[in-house]
Amino acid sequence: MHFGIINDIFNKIFHQAMEGMDRKIEKKGIDKKYYWIGGISLIILLAFIKIIFGDSSSKLNIDTERITIREVIFDKYQDYISVNGTVEPIKTIYLDAIEGGRVEEILIEEGNMVKKGDVIIRLSNTNLLLEISNNEATVARAINDLKATQINLENQKIASETRILDLQYQLLKLKRTFEQYNSLIKSNHISKEEYEYASEQYELTVKQLELQKQKYHHDSLYMISRIRADEESIRRMQNNLELVRGRLDNLDIKAPVDGELATLNPEIGEVVNHGSRIGTINILDSYKMRVDIDEHYIARINRGLKGDFEFAADTHHLIITKVYPEVRSGTFVVDMEFTSDIPSQIRIGQTARIRLELGAAEDALLLAKGGFYQSTGGQWVYVVNESGNLAVKRDIRIGRQNPRYYEVLEGLQAGEKVIVSNYDNFGNMDKLILKNSE
Repeated sequence: MHFGIINDIFNKIFHQAMEGMDRKIEKKGIDKKYYWIGGISLIILLAFIKIIFGDSSSKLNIDTERITIREVIFDKYQDYISVNGTVEPIKTIYLDAIEGGRVEEILIEEGNMVKKGDVIIRLSNTNLLLEISNNEATVARAINDLKATQINLENQKIASETRILDLQYQLLKLKRTFEQYNSLIKSNHISKEEYEYASEQYELTVKQLELQKQKYHHDSLYMISRIRADEESIRRMQNNLELVRGRLDNLDIKAPVDGELATLNPEIGEVVNHGSRIGTINILDSYKMRVDIDEHYIARINRGLKGDFEFAADTHHLIITKVYPEVRSGTFVVDMEFTSDIPSQIRIGQTARIRLELGAAEDALLLAKGGFYQSTGGQWVYVVNESGNLAVKRDIRIGRQNPRYYEVLEGLQAGEKVIVSNYDNFGNMDKLILKNSE
């Protein structure tokens, strides 16, 4: 359509020129007005052609020394993130006050090494001493009461045995009398009334003896049960007394393990409450790294992921052993332990930049990271032509990213060059004309 319009304009100008030439020339030479008409027509034609076919895109001149250009490459995409880790002891033991009291003496200051069983702090507790004294008095009274009970029961036992002996003796006499009366009644030497009285006395004594024996048996069982119960009660009181006495040992706060006394909070004269934390002991057999990770990656972080960092000119390898899922201030925490030799120069509290792997390496189209992402959100870039004097705006699509590269999904090819520095000064230009300041 554009060519048709141009052709019509050209024909019209041509015909006008030809008509001027076909007219009868009265004077030698061509009239100057025809030169003006032809020149103006030619200028209009050229302007119109430029408007139709010219480049109307916006452009900006850029000094190449002020930008950064990187080539798109096809390589292994390393899926990892860079995180900060802090050296910590492999295990920390907390010192809590098992028994409350007043701090009387601090034997070991924080920062020193301790052995298991070393006394770190001595406390005093007058209420505990009074409680022990009261328990000791209670146990003493119980022991005295048991002894009195044993004596009383023993006296009752002796009285019962004496009563049984008396009844047995009476029964023996009554038996002889009854047997004699039994012979005499047959020969009518005694009255029937005397015989029956002797018989009743004998039978009564037999029953009394039987009842006394039953009473003696029951009393014996009761005595055994009573003494056992009192003895068990005393044993419990004695055990309680030992426990209370054992609380005196808790007034000496001791190191539960070998290690470094990392912190110690109380001061001499301070009252420490039961269960309050008074310090920590670091076990220095090994170390771990406590790592803070952005909550964006929480779904991808699991135990077993590996990482490494550079320290003292060597690479040291780590593995995640514990994940703390609680998110605070936009980050969560993991523990990483060494799978390689631990550097001898490492110290608690040191920090390192850890390269944490999130997955296996894969082939991908890669673009170096740069400030352009903050300007475009990774939706488009300026691609430099082969001659290197022009950069054209092009839409792209970016996938994953690590600290060095973006994964390019669409819009670029390997070998193409891209401006990766910040675009804030370029406005919204379609093209950048690249010039060397030299």
